[in-house]
Order: sequence, then C-alpha cells, then structure tokens
Amino acid sequence: MLKNNKVLNFKLNVKRIISKILRSFHKYFCTNILFLTYVITSILISFLLRYFTVGVSEVKALICDAAIVILLGSFGYLIKPKHQFKYFFALSIFYTFLCIINHIYYTFYMSFVSVSLLSTLSMLGDVADSVTNKLEAIYFIYLLAPFIMLIVHHFLKKKNYYYEAGRREKGKRRFVFTLITCFTVIVFILSTLSSSEASRLVKQWMRDYNVSRFGLYMYTFNDLVQSLEPSMSTLFGYDKAAKVFRDFYNENEVVKESNAYTNIFEGKNVIFIHAESIQNFLIDLDVNGIEITPNLNRLSKEGLYFSSFYPQISVGTSSDTEFTLSTGLLPSSTGTAFVSFSNRKYESLQNMFNSKGYYTFSMHANAATFWNRKAMYKTLGYQDFFAKDSFKVPSEEDPEYIGLGLSDKSFFNQAMPILSDIKNNKAPFMGTVITLSNHSPFNSIDKYGDLDFSITFMKDTGEFDEYGNPIQEEVTVPYLENTQMGNYLKSAHYADEALGEFFNLVHENGIDENTVFIIYGDHESKIGKKNLNLLYNYDPLTDQVKSSEDPTYVSIDSYKYELLKNTPLIIWTSDKKLQKEVTDVMGMWDVLPTVANMFNLDYNYALGHDIFSNNEKIVVFPNGNILTNKVFYSSLNDSYILLKDEPIDGDYISRIKEYADKRLEVSKSIIVHDMIKNEEDNLERMKENEKGN
Repeated sequence: MLKNNKVLNFKLNVKRIISKILRSFHKYFCTNILFLTYVITSILISFLLRYFTVGVSEVKALICDAAIVILLGSFGYLIKPKHQFKYFFALSIFYTFLCIINHIYYTFYMSFVSVSLLSTLSMLGDVADSVTNKLEAIYFIYLLAPFIMLIVHHFLKKKNYYYEAGRREKGKRRFVFTLITCFTVIVFILSTLSSSEASRLVKQWMRDYNVSRFGLYMYTFNDLVQSLEPSMSTLFGYDKAAKVFRDFYNENEVVKESNAYTNIFEGKNVIFIHAESIQNFLIDLDVNGIEITPNLNRLSKEGLYFSSFYPQISVGTSSDTEFTLSTGLLPSSTGTAFVSFSNRKYESLQNMFNSKGYYTFSMHANAATFWNRKAMYKTLGYQDFFAKDSFKVPSEEDPEYIGLGLSDKSFFNQAMPILSDIKNNKAPFMGTVITLSNHSPFNSIDKYGDLDFSITFMKDTGEFDEYGNPIQEEVTVPYLENTQMGNYLKSAHYADEALGEFFNLVHENGIDENTVFIIYGDHESKIGKKNLNLLYNYDPLTDQVKSSEDPTYVSIDSYKYELLKNTPLIIWTSDKKLQKEVTDVMGMWDVLPTVANMFNLDYNYALGHDIFSNNEKIVVFPNGNILTNKVFYSSLNDSYILLKDEPIDGDYISRIKEYADKRLEVSKSIIVHDMIKNEEDNLERMKENEKGN
C-alpha cells in the first residue's frame, strides 16, 4: 500500500511540474508574442540568405543567429510593451536590409558585405547598371520579416495585447534573464570552436565560411569589430603583429636568385595592360567558328604566356589586383587596402622604378576617386594619373560609351598622344593602362559587333521520302544568344579587338620599341556556374544543357569553378624572342618578384616569388584557399583535390595551410599596423641611439 502511495505521489508531482511548466510557457507566450515573432522572422530571413547564397545551413549558424537576435531583442524588455513594437520593428528592418544588401552584394562580388566597405557605397553610382541588371524578385523575399511583424502587430492591437502585457510583464527581470541566457549560449558556442574555426572567425578570411558556419548576424558583428581595428591598431594588437612581422622576415629573408630571365629587361620601358574581366578560358576559345580573342591568342604565342595565373582578390576586386601586383602582398580581409589603408607605407613596383629614374604613370578613363585611386596612387608612387578628366568621355547614348564609360577603342586612341609624348620626352617609363569596356553586366550588346552565337544545323523530321530516306529540315537554336555568357563573349571579343588596334597604334607610333608589355586579366567575370555549364555542356539537339550522365558532360563542380577563375598573364616584346608557355601555377603576388628579377629591381617584403626561381609554386587566396601544382585546397570545405596523378605525403596539406596562414598574418600586419613604416622608423631610432651612445 505504501509503495502504491509513493508511486501515486510521484505521478502527481510529475503532473504538477508539467502543469507548472505549461502554465509558465503559456504565460510567457501570451505576453511575448511580439518578441517571439521578431526572433522567428529574423532567424528565418538569415536562413533564407544562406540558402540562396552559400547554399548550406548549419545548426550552429541557426544558434548563432538566434543568440545575436535575442541578445539585441532583450533590450526591448526595458521598454514599455505599448512602445516595444517600434524597437522590434526597427531591428527587423535592419536585419531585412542586411539580408537584401548581402544577397545583392554576393550576386555581384561572390562575397558578403564588410562594414569597412560602407565608405565605397558612393561607387554604386558608377556600377549601377551592373547592380540593377542583376536585381531579381528573390532579393526581396526578406521583406517577409517586417511584413509579418506588421500583421502580428495589427492583430495584437485588436486583441488589446499591449495593455494585458503591460499589466503582467516584469520587463527588467526578463531582460536580465534573456541577457544571461544569450551570453551563456554565446560563450558555449565559442568554447566549442576548434582552433581552425576560431581562427577563421577572427581573421574574416573566408566570408562564405563564416556566414555558413556562424550565421549572418554573428558574421556582421565580428566584421564590425574587425573593421574598427585600423583605428584602434595603435592600442590593440600591435605588439603581436610586430612579432609576426619580425619573425617572418628574419626567417624568410629575400634572396635574389639568378636565372635565365635575370636583368633581361633592365633599362627598358614597361607598360602594364590591366584587362578588365578577361578570363583564361577565352584563350583559343572558338564558338561557331568564331575566334573570341584572336589578338590575345596571337600575343600568348608570341610572348611568355602564363596559363595557370590567378588573381588573388578579396572584396576590392580590381583594386585588390592593383594592390597585390604593385606590392606583392595579399589584399586586406577587412575592407580594401585602396580605401581603408591608403595612408600606409608599402614597398611598391612604382617606387622601385622611380628609384631607377623611371617616369611612372597610370591611365584609366574612370573617375579618379573610384576605388580611391587618386589617393592610393600617390601612396604607391605613381607620378601622374591620367583619369577621366584627361579624356573626352561621351554620353551614355553615344556609340563610344561602352560598359562603365569610354569605350576601349576610343580610350586607346585618345591615350596615344599622351603615350607618344611620354615615349619621346620621359623615357624610361613604367605605366599602367586600365581598360573599362569589358565590365559586367556586359549589356552593351548593340555596340560589341555583329557576332551571332546561335547554331544552325540539319535535323531529322521523323518522316521519310518516297525512297525511304529521312527528311531533314534546317533548324536554328539560340545557344548563347541572349544569355549572360553570350554577352560576356561578345564583350570580350570587342575588348580583344580594341587591344589589337592598340598594338597596331603603338607600333605605328614606335612605342613598342624598347618597351615590354605585360598584359593581365584583373579578375574573373563573375558570371557563375550556370553560364559556364551552358558554354561547355549545351546540346543543340535538345536546346538544353546535357545531363550529367552524358559521356561528353563537363562537370563544373565547386573545384572546377574555382580553377576556371584564372586569367591570362602575357609578357610580350616586339622582337618576339620570348615565346614560351609557363604552366606552373602563379599568383598575382608573384608578379612583383618576377618583374623585379627581369628589370633588376630590389625588394624586401613581397610574399610571392619569382616564378622562375626554385621555390615551390603556391598561390594563397585571401579566403584561405590554396593552389599548388599538386593540389587545390578549399578552405570552405577543409578538403582538397589532387591535380596530378601522384600521391602527396600526409603532412602536405598541413604544411601548405601553415604556409598560407603565416603569409596572411604577415600581410595583415603590414596593412593594418603600417608595419613597414613603423619597423623602419624603429630601426632608424635604434641607429640614432647607437650613434648617440
């Protein structure tokens, strides 16, 4: 009997506990409908952003998003219930804006917005066509959050919810409880991070990774902290950065190795041609019998052609390419060096040529303030910058206005008198010529020429003539017509045609005499896998992309997509004595050491290597990806593929990851903490003190 009573009492206690929990939950729910709506909708739109961009969503990301949303939302409890809607609605609008702008930015730049890039928003006017051309209805699905909030708010007002909540809610107690809960969750999450995860979160190298693993809101909060670092660098982190800098250069002193290309161009002029959005797959590409880049094809066979050359860009795209080529450093992981760190001291190609008595200049028919070039060019050492105000730029309706402004053909024609004057009066010279026409969204199709990428062929009708022969009819299918890939190929064909005219002009004006031309694609076209699939896997018989089961199908997986981002690099001279294809992998950071070896220039801080040296060929990307002749390592998935049919030892990946991490850290220390200037000043002070003693 006693045993039965104990069992009965236990059951009653369990029921009371469950009943109490349900009553507490009901009470909490009834007085927190608005707060819960805010939390659920805010987490939902962040989930949707990850789904539509990086395509993956981890539970940890949901938890991190919830923690940040609840953390900020907890302060709403300090406001009287009748006024809470304004606070929660404002947060909802903020999250919605954050999702929309990041989705658009990801489509355009394949990355996520950095707080430090807010100062570059003025540039959107210059690329408005590129942005609006890519606008899709899906970007505005995030308006669901504030829309649902409005509906719920209207419903709650009708139900007199705010009056009842005001009577029963104990705001300060809930604020403290919610705040403690959030901090507990955040501390738990941070304590469970592996050293690799923690490193990626703090360093912001892999933005895709951070958003997919930690959610948009945690990424944004961390990015805000990182973006404040430049202004606080004198207070925090300098000593650690200085140690990283000193240790690295003590262990990796630059030693110039002689090889077959050492000093071969000493004293010669040099013109760098910055070819906008030209990718390497265009070289020797033939579509319907049309050679897309005949001039680049010719130049690649007449000069040194580096067919596995990769830009190393972050969110600064073209400006990142200019920065890395000029300094041999990696781009900034917070903002861009051109915008956020233009007041630092860098060792640059421009200053190296200046020290040799060269005249240095750059030419670009865009606004001098775009990417803050006007300021940064002075830092790099350019003596003159011929920007938009140096050229006659027509209105948008004019045939000579293509892409973002002045057409390449008109630009090259107008540049010729300036180049002739430089050649006659200011040699030796080092210059950069930046093209503009081949810029996304590649929609000036009526100005690119008469290329037609549709396919016409004979197709069986399924019927037979009186002799039993199949009857055929002529069929035309669009293939690349009216597609972004087709427009890009037409744009690239136009840019190549303009380049061919430029080389004719420099020859006619004698500018190619004693001059080396270095042509490079600044970054990929950012046209996505879908368009590459169409290019490589189109089946005219079905007017569709082939099935992956088709034996001729070319798989454009995530690895292949990254590997196709390479651009051409060609070093050409009119005597055509250097005719060779270099297949070793090469990064933009290798240009400075390679050029320095050829022109007998001295350098101390470049992170890349002369491509003709005996160093292992390795390209480190700002997002943590790594490419060697043997493997491509993906930081996002922490996985790799072999590029050659030869095994690697078990420590190979660990070694190249350590190699990459060190150089990313060193580059950051130079950029953020102005390490070259500060350390050189320290050495100077030490020398002065020694003299004084």
